[in-house]
Amino acid sequence: MIVVTGATGALGGATVENLLTRIPASQLGVSVRDVNKARHFADRGVLVRQGSYEDPAALRASFAGAEQVLLVSGNDPAADVVALHRNAIDAAVAAGVKRILYTSQQGAADGPYPPGRLHAATEAILADSGIAWTALRCGFFGSLDQLLGPWQRTGVIAAPADGPIPWIERADIAEAVAVILAGDDAFDGPITLTTPHPVTLDDLAGFASQLTGRDITRVVVDDEQWVTEQTANGLPDHLARMTLAMFQAVRTGYFAEADPLLTELLGREPRHAVDQLADAIT
Repeated sequence: MIVVTGATGALGGATVENLLTRIPASQLGVSVRDVNKARHFADRGVLVRQGSYEDPAALRASFAGAEQVLLVSGNDPAADVVALHRNAIDAAVAAGVKRILYTSQQGAADGPYPPGRLHAATEAILADSGIAWTALRCGFFGSLDQLLGPWQRTGVIAAPADGPIPWIERADIAEAVAVILAGDDAFDGPITLTTPHPVTLDDLAGFASQLTGRDITRVVVDDEQWVTEQTANGLPDHLARMTLAMFQAVRTGYFAEADPLLTELLGREPRHAVDQLADAIT
């Protein structure tokens, strides 16, 4: 049996949907904080159990009978995320799980981007766990609007100096993770899942201009000025500075390395950032 955590979230839920096209529902379970939110999976035959990273005993019970567990990483900035991940890893070990797959991040290391340090610490716990593990080092994914700001209204992409960003689509990551979970190939240790075509904000401004027929301009904003503007618009200071750290990392080429594995798993190229940009245009 495969058990997926965070299955009521965007990535975990999409992974479950992909798994349901590959394996019988009877071979699939989910560990969720609120079982009522996973009723749509239970109605399709998926085993739904209550579990959260804050409750090791419930988590261990939710992993019972699982050969593989997908641990979707936590992202609460107010929580001790590494300690919560340790709870989940310990619970999987205690439940007799054979392999843990963990949603990490490309470039996970004690480097310039703070979340990368948290992922690296979790990978170290996995390495010491005594069971097989796979760290799914994903490129950046999510809404492009988070990266580009209100460009459709202003005609300007205003952000700090950047560099190549491996912006991918969550749906592609979910599909690839399902392929790994349902497949026969074992991937040990860290693997990188990212696009073969990293893009810069200059690239995205050019794509946006072509798609809209407007002149979309890329403007480089001073780091501290950008933080001040973001906080003035309501973004908490710690989130603004974490995003700034991402820009500072990418401008040094920290996330520029491409890897072919995601393309191989999908059997096609991942959707390009220009496709995602087209989807976002209103």
